Amino acid sequence: MSDLPLPGIESLTMTWAAHGWLALLAFTAAVLVVAALRKPCRRWFGAERAFQLWLLPPLALLTSQLPHVTASPVQLPPLVYTITSAVGAAAPHADVTGSFDWRATALPLWLAGVAVAFGFAVVAQRRYRERLHGATPMAEVSTSRPVVRAASAGVGPALVGVWRSRIVLPADFRQRYDATEQALILAHETMHARRGDGWWCLLAQMFVALLWCHPLAWWALVALRHDQELACDAAVLREHGTQRRSYANAMLKTQSAAFALPVGCTWSPRHPLTERIAMLKLPPPNRQRRHTGIIAICGLTMAVAGSVYAASTPVKGAEDSAKATTVYQLNLKVEQNADDGHASQPEGMSVELCMAPGKTGTVANRDHGWQIDATPSPEGGNRLRIDVAVMVAGKLVAKHRMDAKLGELAHVTDKGPDGVHDYTIEVTSLAGCPARVAAEASPARVTEHAKNASVRVVAEAVAAAAAWTLVNPDALGNGSVTLSFKDMPAGTAMQRLADLAGMKPIFESKQVRFEPK
Repeated sequence: MSDLPLPGIESLTMTWAAHGWLALLAFTAAVLVVAALRKPCRRWFGAERAFQLWLLPPLALLTSQLPHVTASPVQLPPLVYTITSAVGAAAPHADVTGSFDWRATALPLWLAGVAVAFGFAVVAQRRYRERLHGATPMAEVSTSRPVVRAASAGVGPALVGVWRSRIVLPADFRQRYDATEQALILAHETMHARRGDGWWCLLAQMFVALLWCHPLAWWALVALRHDQELACDAAVLREHGTQRRSYANAMLKTQSAAFALPVGCTWSPRHPLTERIAMLKLPPPNRQRRHTGIIAICGLTMAVAGSVYAASTPVKGAEDSAKATTVYQLNLKVEQNADDGHASQPEGMSVELCMAPGKTGTVANRDHGWQIDATPSPEGGNRLRIDVAVMVAGKLVAKHRMDAKLGELAHVTDKGPDGVHDYTIEVTSLAGCPARVAAEASPARVTEHAKNASVRVVAEAVAAAAAWTLVNPDALGNGSVTLSFKDMPAGTAMQRLADLAGMKPIFESKQVRFEPK
């Protein structure tokens, strides 16, 4: 036995699942675009323009979460139509087992993964900073960022941090590099700071932590750091283009970092040295090609953002992407039976509820103390998840989460903990609200009480009250029914009677005819 999730938690998991799915699709599409274009763009427009392609994944992800301007859905009050049999004393409390909701498990699992990914990044950053203990300032070096000499030759060169970033040089910086190479190393790390590469690294780590379960996110992190170094090299050579040989020598003399630096730029084996040196041999793109690259990337950015926004329009929150239905009708029937060895009249209630997706409809029969709450939630395609709760005399007697398909009957039966009472819940869900059409067919309202009366006779009484003519009343048959209509719209009563006979009413002006369902 299990209870349904609290409404707040349920709403949170539904929103998370819908928005998370859109985010994953948008991010995947954008990364695949970048993967396909990064090398051609580097060849045509230069490494700096190729690195700017990495704006696409975060932009696509954020665009997928933007609200869409749509017409407000019609907020219809729940339409309640009841037919009851004799209801006896309140039944004891009973819970009905609900179906498994993967979102209730996936959300905490995802949050745990985010925490672990962030934790590993924080630990790696702290481990690198611990290796800077004993570093001494280098006041003789004039740059826009503070420069320190590490206590070890295996640390640096690197740009560390974001807000108070500093340049770290190895302990043997003066001995390892000649004067020209020293200037180029400083120019490289200063260029990282000028380009805001520390912020790029921080943003990339945040996205990887949030999308830790997506393999492409981890590949994108490595590829971005690689393109970042190539772009920095290209920017340095635009200002020191005559010193390519010295720049290549400085690269060859620099050791790869032994520890990862999540937020910052360091020389790493993830940045293939052979490719960086090969890039030095290529002629840099001229100004015209660089400007053309800016225009091309801006156009691509707008195209990707527009496509993602358009593709995510039908799906927001828990709406049905296939139909964008603004209202559902639930035809519910709830029965309580006693299995005590004695024949007993089933006690129950039949209702029709019309409500917007995610909204709860409530119907109560005060005469007998029954209350039914139902909430439809689209699951995609033509499927719904329907949460139903039944109370009798203020006590919860049945609760269930049902998976239903539009137009088809779904039901569940379970026994209460006393072993005496069992409960049956049947529901047929429909897109739109046919019952509302029936309710508006006539302003007349009817009050009818019948016991073992003919369906046809009751239908003729309802038609007379609404000033209708029944075209083919024989289609209803002469089956007997026990029912109670209390101040009910005539159209609603007629539809209920047709349902009992397995027919559907067609309202045409002042005439009503019946057709098979």
